[in-house]
Amino acid sequence: MNRILLFLLLLMTFFISGCGASASAQPEAASAYIENKGSDTIVNLALAWAEQYQAEHPDVRISVTGGGSGTGIAALINGTVGIANASRKISADELTQAEGKGIQPVEHIIARDAIAVIVNPENPVNQLTLQQISDMYSGKISNWKEVGGEDRPIVRLSRETNSGTHVYFLETVLRLGDKKSKTLFSMDTLLLPSSEGIVNELRQNPNAIGYDGLGYVPKDLKVVAVAKKEGDPYVLPTIATVNDKSYAIARDLYMYTAGEATGAEKAYLDWIISDAAQQIVAKLGFVPILK
Repeated sequence: MNRILLFLLLLMTFFISGCGASASAQPEAASAYIENKGSDTIVNLALAWAEQYQAEHPDVRISVTGGGSGTGIAALINGTVGIANASRKISADELTQAEGKGIQPVEHIIARDAIAVIVNPENPVNQLTLQQISDMYSGKISNWKEVGGEDRPIVRLSRETNSGTHVYFLETVLRLGDKKSKTLFSMDTLLLPSSEGIVNELRQNPNAIGYDGLGYVPKDLKVVAVAKKEGDPYVLPTIATVNDKSYAIARDLYMYTAGEATGAEKAYLDWIISDAAQQIVAKLGFVPILK
Protein backbone atom coordinates (compact mmCIF):
# COMPACT_ATOMS: atom_id res chain seq x y z
CA MET A 1 0.00 0.00 0.00
CA ASN A 2 2.85 2.40 0.90
CA ARG A 3 4.53 1.66 -2.44
CA ILE A 4 1.35 2.46 -4.32
CA LEU A 5 0.92 5.72 -2.39
CA LEU A 6 4.54 6.69 -3.04
CA PHE A 7 4.10 5.95 -6.75
CA LEU A 8 1.00 8.14 -6.93
CA LEU A 9 2.78 11.02 -5.18
CA LEU A 10 5.74 10.81 -7.56
CA LEU A 11 3.39 10.69 -10.54
CA MET A 12 1.51 13.80 -9.29
CA THR A 13 4.77 15.68 -8.71
CA PHE A 14 5.92 14.85 -12.23
CA PHE A 15 2.59 15.98 -13.69
CA ILE A 16 2.63 19.35 -11.85
CA SER A 17 6.25 20.11 -12.71
CA GLY A 18 5.57 19.11 -16.31
CA CYS A 19 2.63 21.55 -16.52
CA GLY A 20 4.77 24.32 -15.05
CA ALA A 21 7.54 23.67 -17.57
CA SER A 22 5.01 23.69 -20.40
CA ALA A 23 3.47 27.05 -19.31
CA SER A 24 6.81 28.77 -18.86
CA ALA A 25 8.00 27.47 -22.20
CA GLN A 26 5.28 29.46 -23.99
CA PRO A 27 6.65 32.92 -24.88
CA GLU A 28 4.52 35.89 -23.89
CA ALA A 29 3.25 38.00 -26.78
CA ALA A 30 5.06 41.35 -26.96
CA SER A 31 2.58 44.22 -26.65
CA ALA A 32 2.38 47.99 -26.40
CA TYR A 33 0.03 49.61 -23.90
CA ILE A 34 -1.64 53.00 -24.43
CA GLU A 35 -3.64 54.64 -21.67
CA ASN A 36 -6.18 57.13 -22.95
CA LYS A 37 -8.32 59.23 -20.59
CA GLY A 38 -10.45 62.37 -20.43
CA SER A 39 -13.39 63.94 -22.22
CA ASP A 40 -16.76 62.24 -21.82
CA THR A 41 -17.75 63.73 -25.18
CA ILE A 42 -14.95 61.80 -26.88
CA VAL A 43 -15.12 58.59 -24.84
CA ASN A 44 -17.50 56.66 -27.15
CA LEU A 45 -15.50 57.67 -30.20
CA ALA A 46 -12.24 56.76 -28.45
CA LEU A 47 -13.67 53.36 -27.49
CA ALA A 48 -14.73 52.68 -31.08
CA TRP A 49 -11.31 53.70 -32.36
CA ALA A 50 -9.54 51.53 -29.77
CA GLU A 51 -11.65 48.50 -30.63
CA GLN A 52 -10.97 48.82 -34.35
CA TYR A 53 -7.26 49.57 -33.90
CA GLN A 54 -6.71 46.63 -31.57
CA ALA A 55 -8.47 44.33 -34.05
CA GLU A 56 -6.00 45.47 -36.72
CA HIS A 57 -3.00 45.55 -34.33
CA PRO A 58 -3.39 42.69 -31.80
CA ASP A 59 0.03 43.50 -30.31
CA VAL A 60 -1.35 46.83 -28.97
CA ARG A 61 -3.66 47.22 -25.98
CA ILE A 62 -5.54 50.49 -25.44
CA SER A 63 -7.33 51.47 -22.22
CA VAL A 64 -10.01 54.17 -22.59
CA THR A 65 -11.76 55.94 -19.70
CA GLY A 66 -13.74 59.18 -19.37
CA GLY A 67 -14.06 61.53 -16.42
CA GLY A 68 -13.98 64.87 -18.21
CA SER A 69 -11.42 66.92 -20.14
CA GLY A 70 -9.97 68.40 -16.96
CA THR A 71 -9.46 64.94 -15.50
CA GLY A 72 -7.66 63.73 -18.61
CA ILE A 73 -5.36 66.74 -18.80
CA ALA A 74 -4.59 66.49 -15.06
CA ALA A 75 -3.64 62.83 -15.56
CA LEU A 76 -1.34 63.80 -18.44
CA ILE A 77 0.33 66.45 -16.27
CA ASN A 78 0.75 63.90 -13.46
CA GLY A 79 2.27 61.39 -15.85
CA THR A 80 -0.40 58.71 -15.39
CA VAL A 81 -1.70 58.61 -18.98
CA GLY A 82 -0.07 58.73 -22.38
CA ILE A 83 -2.91 60.45 -24.24
CA ALA A 84 -5.47 62.87 -22.77
CA ASN A 85 -8.79 63.46 -24.54
CA ALA A 86 -10.21 66.98 -24.40
CA SER A 87 -13.24 68.68 -25.89
CA ARG A 88 -11.60 72.05 -25.29
CA LYS A 89 -8.14 73.52 -25.60
CA ILE A 90 -5.76 73.11 -22.69
CA SER A 91 -6.00 76.18 -20.45
CA ALA A 92 -3.18 78.60 -19.64
CA ASP A 93 -3.16 77.40 -16.01
CA GLU A 94 -2.92 73.75 -17.08
CA LEU A 95 -0.12 74.59 -19.49
CA THR A 96 1.78 76.36 -16.71
CA GLN A 97 1.34 73.34 -14.41
CA ALA A 98 2.61 71.02 -17.11
CA GLU A 99 5.63 73.16 -17.90
CA GLY A 100 6.38 73.31 -14.17
CA LYS A 101 6.79 69.54 -14.28
CA GLY A 102 8.93 69.64 -17.39
CA ILE A 103 6.07 68.57 -19.70
CA GLN A 104 5.29 70.31 -22.96
CA PRO A 105 1.79 69.19 -24.03
CA VAL A 106 1.34 68.71 -27.76
CA GLU A 107 -2.11 69.21 -29.28
CA HIS A 108 -3.61 66.86 -31.88
CA ILE A 109 -6.95 67.75 -33.55
CA ILE A 110 -8.73 64.43 -34.02
CA ALA A 111 -12.33 65.37 -35.02
CA ARG A 112 -14.87 68.18 -34.83
CA ASP A 113 -18.13 68.40 -32.95
CA ALA A 114 -21.34 70.38 -33.05
CA ILE A 115 -22.94 71.28 -29.73
CA ALA A 116 -26.67 70.80 -30.15
CA VAL A 117 -29.18 72.80 -28.12
CA ILE A 118 -31.93 70.36 -27.23
CA VAL A 119 -35.44 70.46 -25.74
CA ASN A 120 -38.32 68.12 -25.03
CA PRO A 121 -40.32 67.32 -28.21
CA GLU A 122 -43.45 68.79 -26.54
CA ASN A 123 -41.77 72.20 -26.44
CA PRO A 124 -43.04 74.33 -29.39
CA VAL A 125 -39.83 76.39 -29.62
CA ASN A 126 -37.87 75.41 -32.74
CA GLN A 127 -35.27 78.15 -33.04
CA LEU A 128 -33.21 80.50 -30.89
CA THR A 129 -30.47 83.07 -31.36
CA LEU A 130 -27.15 82.79 -29.53
CA GLN A 131 -28.10 85.88 -27.51
CA GLN A 132 -31.39 84.29 -26.43
CA ILE A 133 -29.61 81.10 -25.35
CA SER A 134 -27.06 83.18 -23.44
CA ASP A 135 -29.82 85.14 -21.70
CA MET A 136 -31.70 81.95 -20.85
CA TYR A 137 -28.69 80.25 -19.27
CA SER A 138 -27.50 83.36 -17.45
CA GLY A 139 -30.95 83.92 -15.93
CA LYS A 140 -31.95 87.07 -17.83
CA ILE A 141 -34.73 85.09 -19.49
CA SER A 142 -36.61 82.71 -17.20
CA ASN A 143 -39.86 81.94 -19.02
CA TRP A 144 -40.36 80.19 -22.35
CA LYS A 145 -42.97 82.81 -23.42
CA GLU A 146 -40.11 85.33 -23.72
CA VAL A 147 -38.69 83.34 -26.65
CA GLY A 148 -41.95 82.39 -28.35
CA GLY A 149 -42.91 79.41 -26.21
CA GLU A 150 -45.59 78.70 -23.66
CA ASP A 151 -45.94 80.40 -20.27
CA ARG A 152 -43.66 77.96 -18.46
CA PRO A 153 -40.54 78.38 -16.32
CA ILE A 154 -37.23 77.48 -17.99
CA VAL A 155 -35.32 74.59 -16.41
CA ARG A 156 -31.64 74.93 -17.34
CA LEU A 157 -29.51 71.80 -17.71
CA SER A 158 -25.73 71.78 -18.05
CA ARG A 159 -22.78 69.45 -17.80
CA GLU A 160 -20.76 69.88 -14.62
CA THR A 161 -17.81 72.26 -14.42
CA ASN A 162 -15.06 69.66 -15.03
CA SER A 163 -16.56 68.98 -18.46
CA GLY A 164 -14.85 70.52 -21.47
CA THR A 165 -18.28 70.90 -23.04
CA HIS A 166 -19.38 73.02 -20.05
CA VAL A 167 -16.33 75.27 -20.44
CA TYR A 168 -16.80 75.59 -24.19
CA PHE A 169 -20.50 76.41 -23.85
CA LEU A 170 -19.74 79.01 -21.16
CA GLU A 171 -17.11 80.75 -23.30
CA THR A 172 -18.80 80.48 -26.70
CA VAL A 173 -22.50 80.78 -25.89
CA LEU A 174 -23.01 82.44 -22.50
CA ARG A 175 -20.12 84.85 -23.04
CA LEU A 176 -20.62 84.99 -26.83
CA GLY A 177 -16.88 84.62 -27.40
CA ASP A 178 -16.05 87.78 -25.42
CA LYS A 179 -12.91 86.98 -23.40
CA LYS A 180 -13.60 89.97 -21.10
CA SER A 181 -17.12 88.81 -20.22
CA LYS A 182 -17.78 87.56 -16.69
CA THR A 183 -21.22 86.10 -17.47
CA LEU A 184 -21.92 82.90 -15.52
CA PHE A 185 -24.54 80.17 -15.54
CA SER A 186 -27.62 81.02 -13.49
CA MET A 187 -27.33 79.68 -9.94
CA ASP A 188 -30.36 77.42 -10.44
CA THR A 189 -28.80 75.61 -13.43
CA LEU A 190 -28.83 71.85 -12.83
CA LEU A 191 -25.29 70.51 -13.28
CA LEU A 192 -25.38 66.89 -14.44
CA PRO A 193 -22.40 64.51 -14.61
CA SER A 194 -23.11 62.92 -17.98
CA SER A 195 -24.80 63.21 -21.35
CA GLU A 196 -27.19 60.48 -20.24
CA GLY A 197 -28.27 62.62 -17.28
CA ILE A 198 -29.17 65.54 -19.54
CA VAL A 199 -31.02 63.30 -22.00
CA ASN A 200 -33.03 61.59 -19.27
CA GLU A 201 -34.04 64.89 -17.67
CA LEU A 202 -35.11 66.35 -21.02
CA ARG A 203 -37.27 63.32 -21.75
CA GLN A 204 -39.12 63.81 -18.47
CA ASN A 205 -39.35 67.61 -18.35
CA PRO A 206 -41.04 69.67 -21.12
CA ASN A 207 -39.74 72.87 -19.48
CA ALA A 208 -36.07 71.92 -19.73
CA ILE A 209 -33.34 73.04 -22.11
CA GLY A 210 -29.98 71.33 -22.43
CA TYR A 211 -26.96 71.04 -24.69
CA ASP A 212 -24.70 68.18 -25.74
CA GLY A 213 -22.45 66.89 -28.47
CA LEU A 214 -24.51 66.08 -31.56
CA GLY A 215 -23.40 62.45 -31.48
CA TYR A 216 -25.09 61.98 -28.11
CA VAL A 217 -28.51 63.40 -29.01
CA PRO A 218 -31.18 60.67 -29.41
CA LYS A 219 -33.84 60.91 -32.09
CA ASP A 220 -36.68 61.30 -29.58
CA LEU A 221 -35.48 64.76 -28.49
CA LYS A 222 -35.78 68.00 -30.46
CA VAL A 223 -32.71 69.85 -31.72
CA VAL A 224 -33.17 73.63 -31.87
CA ALA A 225 -31.97 75.61 -34.91
CA VAL A 226 -29.55 78.38 -33.89
CA ALA A 227 -28.87 81.81 -35.43
CA LYS A 228 -25.62 83.65 -34.77
CA LYS A 229 -27.57 86.88 -34.33
CA GLU A 230 -31.04 88.30 -34.93
CA GLY A 231 -31.70 88.40 -38.67
CA ASP A 232 -29.27 85.61 -39.52
CA PRO A 233 -30.56 82.24 -40.76
CA TYR A 234 -31.44 79.60 -38.19
CA VAL A 235 -29.23 76.57 -38.78
CA LEU A 236 -29.38 72.98 -37.51
CA PRO A 237 -26.14 71.18 -36.63
CA THR A 238 -24.91 68.72 -39.27
CA ILE A 239 -21.57 67.65 -40.73
CA ALA A 240 -22.15 70.04 -43.64
CA THR A 241 -23.09 73.07 -41.51
CA VAL A 242 -20.11 72.54 -39.22
CA ASN A 243 -17.67 72.31 -42.12
CA ASP A 244 -19.09 75.37 -43.90
CA LYS A 245 -19.11 77.23 -40.55
CA SER A 246 -22.78 78.20 -40.84
CA TYR A 247 -23.61 76.47 -37.54
CA ALA A 248 -22.60 78.71 -34.65
CA ILE A 249 -21.72 76.23 -31.90
CA ALA A 250 -19.00 73.95 -33.27
CA ARG A 251 -15.53 73.10 -32.00
CA ASP A 252 -12.45 70.99 -32.56
CA LEU A 253 -11.84 67.89 -30.44
CA TYR A 254 -8.36 67.12 -29.17
CA MET A 255 -5.93 64.56 -27.91
CA TYR A 256 -2.89 65.78 -25.98
CA THR A 257 0.45 64.02 -25.49
CA ALA A 258 3.33 64.91 -23.17
CA GLY A 259 5.72 66.08 -25.86
CA GLU A 260 5.78 64.79 -29.43
CA ALA A 261 4.24 61.35 -29.68
CA THR A 262 6.57 58.44 -30.39
CA GLY A 263 6.34 54.70 -30.86
CA ALA A 264 2.94 53.05 -30.44
CA GLU A 265 1.26 56.34 -29.47
CA LYS A 266 2.46 58.07 -32.66
CA ALA A 267 1.33 55.14 -34.81
CA TYR A 268 -2.10 55.26 -33.14
CA LEU A 269 -2.49 59.03 -33.57
CA ASP A 270 -1.43 58.76 -37.22
CA TRP A 271 -4.11 56.09 -37.72
CA ILE A 272 -6.78 58.26 -36.04
CA ILE A 273 -6.53 60.88 -38.81
CA SER A 274 -6.67 58.22 -41.54
CA ASP A 275 -9.74 57.87 -43.76
CA ALA A 276 -10.73 54.60 -42.06
CA ALA A 277 -10.71 56.14 -38.58
CA GLN A 278 -12.47 59.30 -39.74
CA GLN A 279 -15.29 57.19 -41.19
CA ILE A 280 -15.96 56.07 -37.60
CA VAL A 281 -16.14 59.77 -36.63
CA ALA A 282 -18.99 60.37 -39.08
CA LYS A 283 -20.73 57.12 -38.13
CA LEU A 284 -20.93 58.22 -34.48
CA GLY A 285 -22.39 61.65 -35.30
CA PHE A 286 -19.21 63.71 -35.07
CA VAL A 287 -17.57 65.69 -37.88
CA PRO A 288 -14.52 64.27 -39.67
CA ILE A 289 -11.54 66.61 -39.97
CA LEU A 290 -10.89 67.92 -43.46
CA LYS A 291 -7.44 67.37 -44.88
